[in-house]
This record gives sequence, structure tokens and C-alpha cells, in this order.
Amino acid sequence: MRALSLHPDVIVFISRVWQTTCTVVRAGGEGFVIDSPVYPDELEALPDVLEQAEFPVSGLLATHADWDHLLGRLAFPGAPLGCGERSARRIAEELGAAQRELKRFDEEHYVEGRGALALSALQELPVPGRLELGTQLELELHPADGHTEDGMAIWNPRGRVLVCGDYLSPVEIPMISEGGSLERYRATLERLQVFIQQAGAIVPGHGAPMKPDRAQAIYMEDLAYLDALEREGAKAPLPLGRRSGAQRRIHETNAARVAGAGV
Repeated sequence: MRALSLHPDVIVFISRVWQTTCTVVRAGGEGFVIDSPVYPDELEALPDVLEQAEFPVSGLLATHADWDHLLGRLAFPGAPLGCGERSARRIAEELGAAQRELKRFDEEHYVEGRGALALSALQELPVPGRLELGTQLELELHPADGHTEDGMAIWNPRGRVLVCGDYLSPVEIPMISEGGSLERYRATLERLQVFIQQAGAIVPGHGAPMKPDRAQAIYMEDLAYLDALEREGAKAPLPLGRRSGAQRRIHETNAARVAGAGV
């Protein structure tokens, strides 16, 4: 797991698997952990690293309800976990789904000894909305659906950091998961684009944080891919630099979902 300081009050951790990001922000003696690393040793290291860096943990936030973004409770079992109202509803309706996906991952990757993931007593957050951190900062919560049926992006105006969940990834093409939508994905990209030029750093759900110019290039590539996917389906070209076997498999699933939706 890598750790990067984006601002005196913002640290980003990047997991060894899928380059999954975890962003920690502090203000006024409080701090939030947004999303999570994946492997047990990464989660076990997180509290000590943050204590040494003098980053308090008052609560956890999840940009959406995919299992690999919900593991903060394993590192901080007593901390409240907040998510958008649609994410909370998705977790309730898909009861046990995140735990089953985590078990499947652990079995596939020979991971042993992980504790049980508790997702009870979620704090539902209105999206769009604002969330106070201490007395010095209000985080802005913006809708970010399309990848899934739920999702929120988080704008830190003081640090000028955009945490955007599974969008604008330099390592992963746009992924339209079950419950997602090409049109809603496109709409989310348009909302996020407003913040790109204001930001000092953009943190995708997968991949290293980016400067605005790089994020703007990813934004344009992703829009072009979605347009081609709508027109050409499985024949649509993938963005340059994101044409690995894993991304081609994601593309095949995207094309099947778009075709099945009658787009």
C-alpha cells in the first residue's frame, strides 16, 4: 500500500489490488476515512499510520456500496459509517452481498484470517448535500450514479480535492455495473467536469491521484468511449492505455448491458 500526501490535511492510500484508493481528510480535530484499501495487512496498518500522522478518525464514508469501498469498518470497527441514501438502500436491499463478494475475493486470492464485515447502523447522508467536518470545513456531497445505481462524489473546497468514486480512472475504463446506466454515467461525468479545473487533485476510486490536466484528458477519453459504446457496442475502441485483457472483459460486459438495455 502506498501513501501520498495531497495537502497538509489530506492523505491518499493506494491498495495493492486494483489500485483502490482510500482518502483521509482532517479538519478541526476531526477526520473522515473515505472508502478503503482492500488487503487485511493494509487495513490493519491504517490506524497506526494515521495515528503517527496525527490524523484523527471520527467516522467513515463510502462513495458507493461496492464491497471494495466498504471495508473501513474492518480497520475502525467502532466508527460510524456514512453513505448516500441510495447506497444505504442498496446495502439493505442486497443484504449480505458485500460480505459474499468479500468472501469470494478472499477465497480467490488465498486471503485468510479476515474478520467479519459489519455494515449495520449506517448513517444515511442526503445527496446532494453538505457534511461538516469539525467547525472549519464543509464537504460537498454530489450525486455520482451510472457506474452503479448509487454513488456520491465528495468535494473538499479547502483542500481543493475531488474524491469521485469509480469515475475518471487512469487505469480502468468506465464500468457500467448491474443497476448502472450509460446515460447516468455520462451525466455524472458532466457534473464532475465542473470541479476538475477547480481542483488541486482528483482522486479516482482506482488509480493514483491526478492533476486537472490529466483528469480532463481522462474525462474526454471516457466520454468518447461511452459515445462509441452507444453507437458501436462491442466494436467500440477502448481508450489508449486502458486496453488490457482485464479492461476488454469489462468492455464486453458493458456492451452486453447496453445492448440488453436497448440503448
